[in-house]
Amino acid sequence: MAPTKVHVLDCGAMSCDLAWLLLKPGRTMRSRADRDRPVEWYPCTTHAVLVETPEGTLLWDTSCPRDWETRWEPTGLQEFFPYDQVSDDQYLDAQLGRLGVSPERLDYVVLSHLHFDHTGNVNMFAGTGARLVCHAEEQKWAFGYEGAFNGAHLKADYEGLDFETVSGDTEILPGVTLIEAPGHTPGTMAMKVDLPETGSMIFTSDAVYMGDSYGPPAIPAAIVNDLSAWYGSVEKIRGLAEQSNAQVVFGHDAEQLRSMRRAPDGYYS
Repeated sequence: MAPTKVHVLDCGAMSCDLAWLLLKPGRTMRSRADRDRPVEWYPCTTHAVLVETPEGTLLWDTSCPRDWETRWEPTGLQEFFPYDQVSDDQYLDAQLGRLGVSPERLDYVVLSHLHFDHTGNVNMFAGTGARLVCHAEEQKWAFGYEGAFNGAHLKADYEGLDFETVSGDTEILPGVTLIEAPGHTPGTMAMKVDLPETGSMIFTSDAVYMGDSYGPPAIPAAIVNDLSAWYGSVEKIRGLAEQSNAQVVFGHDAEQLRSMRRAPDGYYS
């Protein structure tokens, strides 16, 4: 029986003003001495994670779509987060193809939350037999508002799909636990994977954007639904990481992502 493997799929990057991700004095919040310094535009990397276990195969998040420019146009997000640092082989369908993984091979597609840069390709898995999973509070929020979009939630990504929901911390496969981590959105989740050689890895998604966000002290961002809940989730993740000596992989940390073993050339086991 093959051991559990984790494949990190580098799906390129959006470009954005770093202040969306990090409200840090001295960097994105400038002193009067630096008030004329240009804003820092950042390569907001996006990734998905393929987890292969003896009991099933799971995809964590689905990144941004190929038709991002037109799909996002009603929201204006394409002006603030252009997905313009991506090669053809970094789009999710190409990344899965390079690993020889068809949508029909997946048992679960888990969405850490339903923002546009995490659900952009979830329709690829409609009708494939894969079970689509999100947090109950995320489903309630994402399907409950009026209109086509609300902030970074875009109904065109996920409307019409049937999701199974979880609440609390949930072991979805042996050694793979979904961690309730609200704040960024009402139902944001992180994922903890226990590996025989590497040890534990925690994928924070947008519960923690970057190493600079993690601190300590934790540093918030412009896009946070509930700041009090966000601080609590960061400390929850920190506590779990310390307990299990886990490697913490942040949601949009360009430097960290580029230092990791990435599919199809490397994996964690």
